[in-house]
Amino acid sequence: MAETLKIGIVSDGPFGERAFENIKRQFPCEWILVPYSASPIMDDVELDLPACDLFISYARHPDVILTLVEHKIPVVLGVTPGPGLVRQAKEINPAVVAPPTMCSLEPTTGCKEIDLYAERFGLPGFQTIIDNGQIARMEIIREAPCGSTRGAAADCTGMPLCTGTLQHFGLRICHHCVAPRFGKTCDKEVSGALHVRQLLHSIPEEAVAAARLETFRDEIDRILEQHRKKQAGLG
Repeated sequence: MAETLKIGIVSDGPFGERAFENIKRQFPCEWILVPYSASPIMDDVELDLPACDLFISYARHPDVILTLVEHKIPVVLGVTPGPGLVRQAKEINPAVVAPPTMCSLEPTTGCKEIDLYAERFGLPGFQTIIDNGQIARMEIIREAPCGSTRGAAADCTGMPLCTGTLQHFGLRICHHCVAPRFGKTCDKEVSGALHVRQLLHSIPEEAVAAARLETFRDEIDRILEQHRKKQAGLG
C-alpha cells in the first residue's frame, strides 16, 4: 500500500463507487454518503465528515460541494456543475483542484496530499514492452481512479502494435469509463484519447516508427489539443 494518506470518497449515490473500490487498493479509504436535492438551493447543509487527509468528491449539488470545501481539507472535484463553481470553491479553499477528467490529473498541483494521490491515480502512465511487433507487456504506473485503465490494459497484452489495437484500447477505455459522452467538463472520448496518447508515449520510438504510427499519434495529439483549447475558451 502507498504512503499513508487517508482519503474520503464523497458521493451522493450515483458516482464514485468504482473509484472507492480501486483507490482503496493503494490508500486507506472511506466511503462518505452526503445528501442530494434536485432543488437548485439546499439550505443549512451539514456534513458529518470523518478525519481525512484528502477528499475526492463526486457530489453533484453546488451547496454540498461548497460546504465540503469549507472544511479546508484538500479536495479533488470529480464532478463539477461548471467553471464558476470551481472558481468559487478555490476562493474558499485554495487546495481544490478540478481536473478536466479524473484521468488527466498530474502530481504537479503543489498540494502535498493531492500530489501524493496523483502519483498513483490520474494521467495514465505505462511501461510497455514490444516484442516482435506485439505488445508483450503493459505495466501500469499510474491509472484512472475508476479502474478503466486496468480493465482495458488487460485486453491489449499479446495484441499486435498497430492502429487497430490502439483504437480497440481507446474504445475499451470508453466502455469502462464512467464519464458521460461529450460532457461539458468531462467526457469518455477524451479519456480514451488520453489513454491512447499515454500508451504511445510509453512505446519506444523505433517501435512506433516500425508500426507506422506517427500519423495516428499526431492525430491523437491534435484531438487533445483541440479539446484543451475548447476547455480554455480558445476554440
